[in-house]
Amino acid sequence: MSSEPTTAGTTAREPNHGRIVIVAWIILSLIATPLVAIYLGPIIPPGNGTAQGTEQVFDNQVMTTLITPLLCLLLVYFVYTLTEFRAKAGSTADGPAIRGDSRVQFIWIVTTALMTLALAAFGTFELLQTGSGGGQGPSPIAFPANHQNAFEVQVIGQQWQFTYRYPSLNGMESNQLVLPEHTTIVFHVTSLDVIHSFWAIELGIKADANPGVDNVAYAVTNGPMTFHVRCAELCGLWHGFMFNNGKVVPQAQFDSWAKGAEALYAPIAKYVPAYSHIYLPDPQRRAG
Repeated sequence: MSSEPTTAGTTAREPNHGRIVIVAWIILSLIATPLVAIYLGPIIPPGNGTAQGTEQVFDNQVMTTLITPLLCLLLVYFVYTLTEFRAKAGSTADGPAIRGDSRVQFIWIVTTALMTLALAAFGTFELLQTGSGGGQGPSPIAFPANHQNAFEVQVIGQQWQFTYRYPSLNGMESNQLVLPEHTTIVFHVTSLDVIHSFWAIELGIKADANPGVDNVAYAVTNGPMTFHVRCAELCGLWHGFMFNNGKVVPQAQFDSWAKGAEALYAPIAKYVPAYSHIYLPDPQRRAG
């Protein structure tokens, strides 16, 4: 490093900026990373309404923990640069030419590449372990435990509401989504008109509803709760009003609800088409 004369016979030694940045970065990372892992990670949505939601919370916790040291490095670097190398008031001189440091570039590329590959492997393992909370098309590649005995619910997107069919309840179709607790659920998501997206937020479920497509998603419910359902795909004029709430309830309460719902919808059952994973979209339904 060059030095500049200050007074006769003395020079000011240039500080080791790299060492200062690294020390500050390590200290900040040692403080921030545990705080993020312990306090921030567990409260990131979607929550623990299902096994899939819990796994997503854990995934978010891992990713935010890993990214925290990188964010600390960027924060320290920019704060130090903006304070230490700020132009003096009234200065009109151009700053010195800056050229890249091949060592820093190499370390950055290798570190971020390894992190990306590690997260890809981690995400694949998590997907195959619990089954995805996202739609996997008609032929899923990942399943939760006990998926052979999953309780089937069909989600039908249409402008502008979701309706739900229960094949085990004689194909009954309802505008209410009610699920039994501690049960493996398989959602068959489809559409009657345009593309919608079924997003059961607190369940950790998000699957596109495409006309003529059976999009499968799994969830293993935990205890009783109320969750929010939104359409997450712009689907026409009243897209913003396409939402409702669902419930996870004890088995006895679900059985009582199912019995009442079957009786309520019995008069219109003959007008409902036979249960199928997909239905022929009607072009006249495209109101948006």
